[in-house]
Amino acid sequence: MDGSATTDDPIAIFEAWMAEAATSEPNDANAVCLATATPDGVPSARMVLLKGVDARGFVFYTNLESRKGGELAANPNAALCFHWKTLARSVRVEGAVEAVTEAEADAYYASRARTSRLGAWASKQSRPLESRFALEKAVAEYGLRYAIGEIPRPPFWSGFRVLPRRIELWRDMPFRLHERRVFHRDGDGWRIEVLYP
Repeated sequence: MDGSATTDDPIAIFEAWMAEAATSEPNDANAVCLATATPDGVPSARMVLLKGVDARGFVFYTNLESRKGGELAANPNAALCFHWKTLARSVRVEGAVEAVTEAEADAYYASRARTSRLGAWASKQSRPLESRFALEKAVAEYGLRYAIGEIPRPPFWSGFRVLPRRIELWRDMPFRLHERRVFHRDGDGWRIEVLYP
């Protein structure tokens, strides 16, 4: 791997790559494809924004009543796929999913723009929308309800942490002989293998 990969800790490598992507990607370097599945294994995927990463895992937030929220409640496993075109790199993460703590969800929600906090209340995420006007009306109504003071976090809005059991780091290489390193969780450490491209 490159100079940012002098460690056997895939989280540290990911953080270095993310920092590089933040300076090179034109938009949303933290955008990631999140794949979930129903209890009987039917997959679905969508883009979300990564809002935190640490030794425990990768964090994103959502409406718990959304399709992904329902799928994660029924089947608490997920996969993430980051792709940074400007760096010709990608990262795949697979693992179990757990809810973030109430304190974590409160802190992140409080950091969001006021309009985003109102939107969290107004959106019945993933359910049929009768009209754009209905959504805009709901935003206006919550704006009036919370015109003064803080906007509390909705009880149906929180976050999840993907607890990685497998992380694959991929780099584009000449002649399509790409570099693939896979890190498998092994107790408190990682077992590493290199894959054919």
